[in-house]
Amino acid sequence: MAESKNKFNFWRDVLGAPRYIVAPMVDASELAWRLLSRRHGAQLCYTPMLHSSVFCRDPKYRKEALASTAEDRPLIVQFCGNDPDVLLEAALLAEPFCDAIDINIGCPQAIAKRGHYGAFLQDDWDLLEKIVSKLSQNLRIPVTCKLRVFSEIEKTVRYAKMLEAAGASLLTVHGRTREQKGPLTGLASWKHIKAVREAVQIPIFANGNIQCLQDAEQCIKETNAHGVMSAEGSLYNPYIFEGRNPPSWEPAEEYLDLVELYPAPPSYIRGHLFKIFQHTLCLAENAEERANLARNSTMESFRDVVAKLRNRYLPYHEGKLIWNPENRSTDYNLELPPWLCQPYVRESPQEHIDKLAAKKIELENATKREFLDEEGNKISRKRLKKLRRISRRPNRSIPSVRRTSDLCNSCPNPLGSKCEYKLCRQCCRNKCFNENLDCTGHRNLTKTRRQMAIQFTLKRNDAKSLT
Repeated sequence: MAESKNKFNFWRDVLGAPRYIVAPMVDASELAWRLLSRRHGAQLCYTPMLHSSVFCRDPKYRKEALASTAEDRPLIVQFCGNDPDVLLEAALLAEPFCDAIDINIGCPQAIAKRGHYGAFLQDDWDLLEKIVSKLSQNLRIPVTCKLRVFSEIEKTVRYAKMLEAAGASLLTVHGRTREQKGPLTGLASWKHIKAVREAVQIPIFANGNIQCLQDAEQCIKETNAHGVMSAEGSLYNPYIFEGRNPPSWEPAEEYLDLVELYPAPPSYIRGHLFKIFQHTLCLAENAEERANLARNSTMESFRDVVAKLRNRYLPYHEGKLIWNPENRSTDYNLELPPWLCQPYVRESPQEHIDKLAAKKIELENATKREFLDEEGNKISRKRLKKLRRISRRPNRSIPSVRRTSDLCNSCPNPLGSKCEYKLCRQCCRNKCFNENLDCTGHRNLTKTRRQMAIQFTLKRNDAKSLT
């Protein structure tokens, strides 16, 4: 009991008993974003996931990863890897700059599978036990783990107990399996989180389904977790833990001001702005701003996009103009206007599966459908395949099976784009041969070759007469 009490002292005395936590996010939870989040309700932040081996060997990577300020505490540094010695070396280098070291055993992406880290370590409990044990025994600061659940609650509980016994001082439980990602993400299971919370003697953070402050409070109530962690919810609304849905330009401008002080790569900035303005940039009227944001990488261009969107929607936000979208819902659910920060809601996994099935059927039907030329004759599958291949060529006119302007004058084949006689290759070759013509577009130089042949014959005859 004394040991578990000390671990709760770490959560309370060192971390300050945080309830609202911003998750470690690759290319997203950099210093400027962490400071923005802390100013608006976040009580604990993690660094992005850092590769332990790169961290050990690359001083530049290490310096950028550990960039922080006095305002940026408490802070937990997260590492991924599968070598206990390398992870310990990285953790010792980071130890003076943070309050705890977190081991990522929850990343479900393909790159984690190739590198054998993240959620793909959950198949090797012996290795995980060695990693957690080695770090906890050799560091002066606590070791924590962020993990995903198994489909079985009982196995998840045993997994968490193993990590606790190995020396983990805190667990963040993401209530999804490693298969739940991308379009198959679906809902996280708070039942798994609750079962882990009741089984272990160390603090638990809950992760999953946190899209607003009310979700966070409900999650704490249902799971009895010590705190809740938000990733996507924070990215789409950095004021999530204040319970506000501000106009998008407010956090965007504040974030850009912080980036001026604590620079971040343009790709990070662009990614944050795309998510903050997600619902606004989906509107057709903002296509130009979306393109500019995707195309440019300077602070001036980023601020220009933010200013244009603010000027466009500020009159609606202030009530000077009435917002009346064409596709207004007919039900009575509250719909926030698109310029306000709000969650991004994915379609359910079943909806995604149904769409894929419908698309597959459509493609199968398309292959069975008959395609006809201008005269109504059926085009063979081989010919259709060639037409499609030609249509994908850049900077070429796209031939159509139903447009005579793109077809040969003598047959239904596509004409050569540079043919002098508006014919396909074969018809052009026949014309040049029969009429003694040249076509530089198709390189059918019949007239030139005949003249060359005549000259060659004359020269050969002259040479024979001289001998």
